[in-house]
Amino acid sequence: MFTGLIESVGEVAALETHGDAARITIRDAVVLADARHGDSIAVDGCCLTAVDLTPDTFTADVMAESLARTSLGALEVGCKVNLERALAAGARLGGHLVQGHVDGTGELVSREPSEHWEILRFSLPADLSRYAVEKGSITVQGVSLTVVEVSDGPEPWFSVSLIPTTLADTTLGALAPGDPVNLEVDVLAKYVERMLDHRKGSAND
Repeated sequence: MFTGLIESVGEVAALETHGDAARITIRDAVVLADARHGDSIAVDGCCLTAVDLTPDTFTADVMAESLARTSLGALEVGCKVNLERALAAGARLGGHLVQGHVDGTGELVSREPSEHWEILRFSLPADLSRYAVEKGSITVQGVSLTVVEVSDGPEPWFSVSLIPTTLADTTLGALAPGDPVNLEVDVLAKYVERMLDHRKGSAND
């Protein structure tokens, strides 16, 4: 479990493809400060398992499902990635509950700069649009954000407003229109929907 508060921006140091899988090596000192073999580390919002560790890198295996359904398949050596260690018991939950299980991908549609913040608009897969609500939580590239506006039109989208700290301390500040992003909707919304579906089914029996 994660919070969506990015601890560090790492760099892809090596990338090996093995047919239907890949091994990604990421260089970063912050998340490796207390990392051990088998620890979970979120990479651009994807929960990965650290299998090989050096003083400044960790390596993770990525299966075909993750490569196909997330932006990890588009990574290259030198790419910057958002990193977060798993939430420790008793730690403050500063963002929201994030599983590290990507629900789908979107693209940056536009950026609207302002004096003290910037509004970013992202495309939203149609099957995820029902989970996005104004003032609700959504995870973009592993970053916990608050939805500003949502459109459920033929091409759904949502917007977020980013403060200078988020722009500077995550990879969101460097995104260009057309860049893919990993999206994870609020898991609580999915559970509520599932329970309501079961109640409707029971009522119709």
